[in-house]
Amino acid sequence: MILLENVGFSYGKNEIFNNINLNIKKEEILCVIGPNGSGKSTLLDCILGLKNANNGDIYIDGKSIKKYKINELAKHIAYIPQKQTSSFPFKIIDMVVMGRAAYVNSFSGPNEEDLKIARNALNYVGLSGFENRFFTEISGGEAQLVMIARAITQDTKLILMDEPTSHLDFHNELMVLEVISKLVKSKKISVIMATHFPNHAYFFQNEGINTKVGILYEKRINYLGKPDEILIEENIKKAFKIKSKVLNHYEDNKKYNYIVPLLTEKRKL
Repeated sequence: MILLENVGFSYGKNEIFNNINLNIKKEEILCVIGPNGSGKSTLLDCILGLKNANNGDIYIDGKSIKKYKINELAKHIAYIPQKQTSSFPFKIIDMVVMGRAAYVNSFSGPNEEDLKIARNALNYVGLSGFENRFFTEISGGEAQLVMIARAITQDTKLILMDEPTSHLDFHNELMVLEVISKLVKSKKISVIMATHFPNHAYFFQNEGINTKVGILYEKRINYLGKPDEILIEENIKKAFKIKSKVLNHYEDNKKYNYIVPLLTEKRKL
């Protein structure tokens, strides 16, 4: 579905990453984790075509993104930013129907079919009845669900997410992760998610989703594979300079894996 071959990016002489090779399949989630400043968001920008990779190439459905027009690429990839802010009081339905922009003629507005798709997307994420509320008056968790609904209306098979739960409390974080899981399972989409939280990858694997995790640090993805193979104490120590412990929990005859941080290397153990 999406293929990255030897992708590198630099700001002038400042190299951010190099030799990134990834292959994301249908109905698969890739969680890209790594320290602050390692280039996770920049990598997403390259995939979106917002930044041009200095080296290598990125293919969407077998076609280089260099050959896509912006409007055409928008029918293949949707994007959910880390945090959506708006000083203008858009109604929720207006925010969501913006996802239809790639399908709407430049000289006309969304039609009734576009609005129907937007309303169905709101219902899908559990926000039925929110369409006439204002985006500036809802909670952070609700706002992120609105952004997911907007991505759904874009009708793509690939969604990129940049730290989608970074500003949410435990309840809203879990709610967003559950909706993402539901998307992959029921709508057969793929997700690339940049995240600070390794346990997000474990969450999706625990949900039975085909999940990969890549650890981006020291300018490349040094480890790539299934969460229970990659998210081990040794790899976490090398990437984040901390001591950690992988634990598991059994409930209703189901095994749940997760990792907890213990101490930084700078502190006495």
